[in-house]
Amino acid sequence: MYDMLFTPFKIGNCEIKNRVVMSPMLVGMGQFDGKPTEMLMDYYEERAKGGTGLIITEITRVNDVHGAAAFAQLAMSHDYHIEPMAEFARRIHSHGAKLFVQLHHPGRQNVGLAVGTVPLCIKMQKVWKGYAKTLYKLVPKVKDFLMGHNICKSSVSASACEPSFFAGGKVRALSHKEVKEVIQQFIDAAVRCKKAGVDGVELHGTHGYLIQQFLSPNTNQRTDEYGGSFENRLRFLREIVEGIRKECGDYPIIVRLTIDEMYDKIGKPGKGYTVKEGVEIAKAVEAMGVDAIDVSSAAYDTFNYWLEPTSFDCGWRRYLAEAVRKEVKIPLLAADLIRSPELAEQLLEENVQDFVSLGRPHIADPHWVEKVQSGHPEDVKRCICCLYCIQSMQDNAYIGSHAFCSVNPTVGSEKEFYTDGLVKDGNGRVVVIVGAGPGGLMAAEMLGRRGFKPIVLEKEEKVGGQLTLASMPPHKEKIAWCCEDLQTAALKNGAEIKFGVEATPEIIAEYKPYAVIVATGATAVKPRSIKGVGNANVYTTTDILTGKVTLKDKKIALIGSGMTGLETAELLAEDNDLTIVEMASEVAPTTWFQHKLDCLPKLEANNTKFVTSHKLDEIDEKGIVVSPVEFKKGKIKVTGDPEHIDCDVVILSLGSRPVNNLMKDLEGKYERLYAIGDATKIGRIADATASAYKIAKELK
Repeated sequence: MYDMLFTPFKIGNCEIKNRVVMSPMLVGMGQFDGKPTEMLMDYYEERAKGGTGLIITEITRVNDVHGAAAFAQLAMSHDYHIEPMAEFARRIHSHGAKLFVQLHHPGRQNVGLAVGTVPLCIKMQKVWKGYAKTLYKLVPKVKDFLMGHNICKSSVSASACEPSFFAGGKVRALSHKEVKEVIQQFIDAAVRCKKAGVDGVELHGTHGYLIQQFLSPNTNQRTDEYGGSFENRLRFLREIVEGIRKECGDYPIIVRLTIDEMYDKIGKPGKGYTVKEGVEIAKAVEAMGVDAIDVSSAAYDTFNYWLEPTSFDCGWRRYLAEAVRKEVKIPLLAADLIRSPELAEQLLEENVQDFVSLGRPHIADPHWVEKVQSGHPEDVKRCICCLYCIQSMQDNAYIGSHAFCSVNPTVGSEKEFYTDGLVKDGNGRVVVIVGAGPGGLMAAEMLGRRGFKPIVLEKEEKVGGQLTLASMPPHKEKIAWCCEDLQTAALKNGAEIKFGVEATPEIIAEYKPYAVIVATGATAVKPRSIKGVGNANVYTTTDILTGKVTLKDKKIALIGSGMTGLETAELLAEDNDLTIVEMASEVAPTTWFQHKLDCLPKLEANNTKFVTSHKLDEIDEKGIVVSPVEFKKGKIKVTGDPEHIDCDVVILSLGSRPVNNLMKDLEGKYERLYAIGDATKIGRIADATASAYKIAKELK
């Protein structure tokens, strides 16, 4: 089974033991000087141990001044990077995997705050040991002001074009001299990679970074030999490739390419380039003599079309690789949002591509390959596309931390968990866990690994908790994978799950537990302070998501536009007249931007109305009364007279509150009593699994 997936294949003169590639993903475990840290090498090495054939590093800078995309990324910009990278390569090679380094320059997608900062940080770190700690305290306080007032340095691009949607700021064109310098910096970095024993390099020409900025007519309006015609726009990349060939001989080169900038997907047809020109670029790149093309798509302006949220169908991007395959003969790599070995094998069998690239799946499960190859694909913890990895990486980049994962709380702790291993001293002692949501199941798995006897009491007839609701909106089925996979892992590690059992102090006492973990989740808020909240036509999002209440052809007011509110709105918008009321000045103000980009166009297409800067005062028989408000110094100020909005039904999406009555009933009865996840503080999946892992690891 999966014969092609585990058949060797070559990229240039480099033979890869299987067809599985770990795609490049910045995780933020590096340091100012660009040398790999122990944490970073542990992270990558575990994926090599897990059977992956080819590992491609995260973005690795070639230029420190305007090409540093993060404080904590890899670099090959100086000779002093050669020996540390050689050690990195040795560690990967010791497990039979190959290592390619992805050479990168962010161009206009860099934030101005990073321009010129890294060289200073490197110098300061040498003379002041506490510099990093001070910097990471200061940056969160000043970054919004500096970037918001556009007083940072300019990022660079092929031309002085519009700023990137994600990065903002000012953009200036590279001078002709600077273009030549950057080309040489890419070449020099490749030479260092070869000297370090790295198996090859990948040039990052996708996702809107600098190489793509030269390729795209949207960002390249130069009038010299590096802009204008199709051939001129290719020149920047061509000279990099030719320079590497001259200096490194038949050293393997992959070019990662955006085949379609996807502007039509966001309502901007005619901007950038589409598949037709993307395939022509691919043909030209093959003619340059590169060894493989890594097929991808989009840019930061079209973020969701290269780093998809959970609503996207697996395999949706395969048509891009198919289009390139018709015209190009060299090996192709492609991600295609692959989440199962069945799809991976299918794409190989149908000759869509030669390698399957698994990015986020490698974060979620370092041993994806090993589990599939050993005949146990059911043991894989699947990526649910929740985007917490990218959000946490971005959020933590300014505080000196790194990316995390909702389904894998061991990211960044690979040595502790896999190499050193959890202490196995449970000796069969019983731990009762109340609730089979992500926190409860993660605790059960980890305690089982330690040799405890976890017993999970779940009042429903299946696992899931709050994730059962989260998986109900259209195209959100992947969310349910989280608890399905955690259930498999818990049972495999000796846990018992008892369904249909509503835990009480008496039932828990029957097990004579050594410890008790309360993971009872949360319930939707329905504030009694709101007049009319008890009316028969007032529901919570839970009522809708569980299917308890079905609505059609109704005039609905949905109060609150957090993620749960927006997802509930997706269920309702097509068949109802929907108005969303939000107290903040924008819809979903605290929701990660990609989720909004995914959800809001669908709601708008169904004529959903949005009323922002209004709070709900009361509910009457004909609708709701709202008042205009604004936030001043953290307080809500009413700015006008109340207004009435007619509706038949009111749905409240005003957040959740912990369900922790049981915790109160058990206090003082057990020496080792813990609450995790939403039962203690409302959070996200990652908060629940991380707190569960911590308690399970530290239980004594």
